[in-house]
Amino acid sequence: MARGRKKPWGGRFTAESSPSAEAFTESVSFDQRLCLYDVRGSIAHARMLAKCGIISRAEGQKLVKGLQAIAKEMVEGKFPFDPGLEDIHMNVEARLIKKVGPLGGKLHTARSRNDQVALDLRLYLRDAILEIRKAVRRLKKVLLNLGEKNLDVVMAGYTHLRRAQPILFAHHLLAYVEMLKRDEERLIQCADRLNVLPLGSGALSGTPYPIDRAYVAKLLGFGGVSQNSLDAVSDRDFVVEFLASVSLLMMHLSRFADELILWSGEEFGFLTLPETFCTGSSMMPQKKNPDALELVRGKTGRVYGALVSVLTLLKGLPLTYHRDLQEDKEPLFDAADTVLTSLKVLAELVRGISLTPAQKARLREAAEGGFALATEMADYLVRKGVPFRQAHQITGRVVQHCEAQNLGLQDLELKGLLRFSKVFEADVFKALTVEWALQSRSSLGGTAPRNVRRRLKEERKGCGPL
Repeated sequence: MARGRKKPWGGRFTAESSPSAEAFTESVSFDQRLCLYDVRGSIAHARMLAKCGIISRAEGQKLVKGLQAIAKEMVEGKFPFDPGLEDIHMNVEARLIKKVGPLGGKLHTARSRNDQVALDLRLYLRDAILEIRKAVRRLKKVLLNLGEKNLDVVMAGYTHLRRAQPILFAHHLLAYVEMLKRDEERLIQCADRLNVLPLGSGALSGTPYPIDRAYVAKLLGFGGVSQNSLDAVSDRDFVVEFLASVSLLMMHLSRFADELILWSGEEFGFLTLPETFCTGSSMMPQKKNPDALELVRGKTGRVYGALVSVLTLLKGLPLTYHRDLQEDKEPLFDAADTVLTSLKVLAELVRGISLTPAQKARLREAAEGGFALATEMADYLVRKGVPFRQAHQITGRVVQHCEAQNLGLQDLELKGLLRFSKVFEADVFKALTVEWALQSRSSLGGTAPRNVRRRLKEERKGCGPL
């Protein structure tokens, strides 16, 4: 364990660090995830130092070669992480000095761990966002596949978890495609805003060395350079924005998971979940439980917790860096992992869903029952010149009568309807069909089959590879 004067900052201290303090303050147990990003940033920094004449070209080449050897060790799982060296930055530096000698100590010229960790986090999040976006695209494609395979399937749309109006099953799936599109847009915007280089800000006030920050930004693929050194080292807005974006994404996944749980239950019977994503009961032999979906729903709270944790962490921090900021990483890493695995599991599960003829019939039965065509009757009356509010009242009384007589709207005869309004004609029964209800909802964004077919094609075209 490196203690006291052996630590990079040990020159000012006379006492060795307490083992309990070292164990409490170390972060390498979790920030080692940033190891390759730390090395990548260090290579760019070394090249810049040599370009600007702060170190010699030969020294720069030697540093880069040593860092590349360290990256190889990390990839192969051979890098010796030491918790006594606190964090990933000090671990890399210590290893570099062991490989290239005292020259390794020059690497930290014109930078601080404060701007270094801000860089590492941005590099990490760029990649994490890209992977999550790919997983979002995969889930969208699976939803489109399921919709295309079931274009003729009708279901009840719900409000208040009560049958409301007939819709196409594919139209319902496309609603989640829209949500996922917004989720991806938020992630793209987050990636754009975080794509700013903080390195070169030093501990908080910049550096007196003649560095070239634009060159480092170019090497690392950043679109710009931070303009205020105080903000650059203390800014974690990009972490919060990412966590807020994936919290919304998880909320959408949770809503969909909850619907699949409901639809696959005996009370609905709309679809069957693939057994490979269900578990049984240790006591009740008949059970097939939707555990994977329940965990997607449950893990949503975990991602929300990460967002609240980081927001709370930041709310009372004066400028600039504080060790509190070390606590941003574990919730960030956990949220990114949780979202990615949830997306992958949900996509694989949905890929395994197929609707049997009996289930399609059950979906249609729900669309026809529960007076889901009552709005069609009201709209029919409007087309006959009745003001909508009056048409609504008339149809409400018809529904009330049917409930009392245990009848459906389709069971009524014209002479019975004429008791409620003389406007009714024989053509009312054409309007009281699921097909009419679907075809008539042709306004932009509506559930009319031609609308749904068009949207499936449009979304398919827009769902290409990243």
